[in-house]
Amino acid sequence: MGNVINIQPVTRIEGHARIAIHLDDDGNVSDAFLHIMSLRGFEKFIEGRPAEEVPRIVNRICGICPWMHHLASNKAVDGCFGVTPTPTGHKLRELCQIMAHINDKILHFFFLAAPDFVLGPDSDYSVRNVVGIVKEAPELATQVVKMRQLGQMMLERFAGKAIHPIAGVVGGFAKPMTEEERQGLLEDTRTLLDFALFAMDFAKNSVFPKYEDVIASLGTITTGFLGTVDDSGALRLYDGHLRLMKADGTITDFPVDQYDQYLAEHVESWTYGKMPYAKCWDEGFSMDLAAPKGVYRANTLARINVAERLSTPRAQEELEEFREKFGRPAQGTLLYHWARLIELVYACERTIELLEQDDITDKNVRAKAEPKAGRGVGAVEAPRGTLIHDYTTDEDGCIVKANMIVGTTHNIAPMNMSVKEAATSLIRGGVYDEGLLNKVEMAVRAYDP
Repeated sequence: MGNVINIQPVTRIEGHARIAIHLDDDGNVSDAFLHIMSLRGFEKFIEGRPAEEVPRIVNRICGICPWMHHLASNKAVDGCFGVTPTPTGHKLRELCQIMAHINDKILHFFFLAAPDFVLGPDSDYSVRNVVGIVKEAPELATQVVKMRQLGQMMLERFAGKAIHPIAGVVGGFAKPMTEEERQGLLEDTRTLLDFALFAMDFAKNSVFPKYEDVIASLGTITTGFLGTVDDSGALRLYDGHLRLMKADGTITDFPVDQYDQYLAEHVESWTYGKMPYAKCWDEGFSMDLAAPKGVYRANTLARINVAERLSTPRAQEELEEFREKFGRPAQGTLLYHWARLIELVYACERTIELLEQDDITDKNVRAKAEPKAGRGVGAVEAPRGTLIHDYTTDEDGCIVKANMIVGTTHNIAPMNMSVKEAATSLIRGGVYDEGLLNKVEMAVRAYDP
């Protein structure tokens, strides 16, 4: 009779998870599962609430990316009430979302992923963490903490709260930006851009070269990808249309409000998590490693795969170097980390672009909105993937129906496939150790769930 290896909890991720690896009588992997407690219940308990309250409620869904839920929700309510934010209100929302991306990417790469690469995946687990980084590379750790704090304080200074934000409102933004605020944010963002470029060079020269074989193979699967682009195909994080790319590079673009015509949600009996898949590919759903069907991935690697280009110069240079090395679409699961740093550079450059626009300080930041019956779909690119809020309101402007697809949800099926691929390739004849099991965890951490 076979055995089950349980990795519980999966460490250095932003939620809670358990990995169960099933072995057959010969000690080889027969199956593997990633169990995530993803049930939140928000889709039901916002029913009956005035829609304009919901952006201040759903920002509690995630403590790491509350801005993404806050803004996707505001966009959905805009749609229900038929209101278009003012141009400056639109830009201030995007600005805060992009600044939140900066902080999140510093957190994930240096606090959660870096211990595996800086200290090594086989190092003792008692030191393979951010405290170990502090002891191994104190100057780097100090700089990382300062940059992460700087990013958080920028959001708090301008928008009042870095966590659980309330500054986005139906029709736009709650307050205009002063010239003094703009100059302060510009100075701080230039500091963050310098750090982002340092982080990119540090990773390319001192981290990734040591693990080329691991990056090429660990948890690598072949899937499609999902992201957001503008009309020219350039990466967008706040607005645009959705783009699905098959593994062969074939592209399908569609409007956000038609997502349910292109995507569907699959359910397995062993998990509470939904597994979105590409309904429009007309091939059904399967996580068979040899012949997956309908499975696509979201998050950083997906976004730079589907985009034709990045609109900012230094990030575009990094993308061109990445594609020269790994092709398009790149499938290596650990390449999510590389893509994450490219997006960090993009986010800093895009923040500066927005702050340098003269009308960013315009005082007309909010359009008038009246509660009414309607349907609205709001989507943004969260750090973990495409985030969709879909609301329907009654004639009083209260929520009668809601559906949400959060970023990590898109990757539940791919994460299970990567866990099975990693476990199958590493565990043979029942032989394994703690370092080997950590490599299975690394396949999950790449997705930043």
